[in-house]
Amino acid sequence: MNDYPGIEMNLAQLTRNSVKEKLSAKGTVLSMTVTFGRGSEIARVAKAAGFDSLYVDLEHSTIDLRDAGQICLAAQELGLTPFIRVADWRGADIGRALDAGAMGIIAPHVETAEDAREIVRQARYFPLGERSASPQLPLLGYRQFPVDDVFRAVNDATMVTVMLESERALDNLEAIADVDGVDMVFVGTYDLSMDMGIPGDVCHPRVRSALRHVVETCRRAGKFVGIGGMAGQPDELSIWIAAGAQFISCGTDLGFLIKGSTLAAQRIGEISSKVEQRHE
Repeated sequence: MNDYPGIEMNLAQLTRNSVKEKLSAKGTVLSMTVTFGRGSEIARVAKAAGFDSLYVDLEHSTIDLRDAGQICLAAQELGLTPFIRVADWRGADIGRALDAGAMGIIAPHVETAEDAREIVRQARYFPLGERSASPQLPLLGYRQFPVDDVFRAVNDATMVTVMLESERALDNLEAIADVDGVDMVFVGTYDLSMDMGIPGDVCHPRVRSALRHVVETCRRAGKFVGIGGMAGQPDELSIWIAAGAQFISCGTDLGFLIKGSTLAAQRIGEISSKVEQRHE
């Protein structure tokens, strides 16, 4: 007899990860990186813009964990899958990010299979890992369910993403991709190009060769592929989407703000200049 009527339905609804579902269905996921927004409004902006996901970047911003958690919870309620890129996966950042409301973590600067196994250990509950149990999870709306059911549902929903950003990581790619519990390998093309000594040249033949290697290796290992740092190169990006990259980091909220406001200022400035010239 089930002492918790509707538990299966409730847990399934509360922990549904639409990004994981879309990736499994071979769809392309569009994600916005949050580095500037501090309130839940940024989640509504991302939803209105048509993104599938957002990730709050704690590595390259001054956003604190409390604000990151509020953004994640707002995104979840909108049907937008929220992730957090942790600043340092070697400490307590992973567990705290997940406890705050993220439906997955992005771990930067992963270079070995040992790194990946440690990240999985911290991100997944027993029996897949050793994530510490929290008595109340915002992801579950602070509802109480049997611990075994929670562990199973949250493990299934949580995405573990490791970032590849160096040639050393490329050398260890097969072993990293084979680690159980890793869902996605996310290539930071800009940092990778810097490590290769060709900073910013994300279309360089060496970067292309690396991406081809990642896509092929992850396909064999059954892992998803993400790409960042290439939103400004749509023709190049289309090659890798066609090849099998599915999670696309489309840019930062601050970058969108700067680009949009600059374009608006230029357009109005041009109109003003034309009007002034007619009156000279």
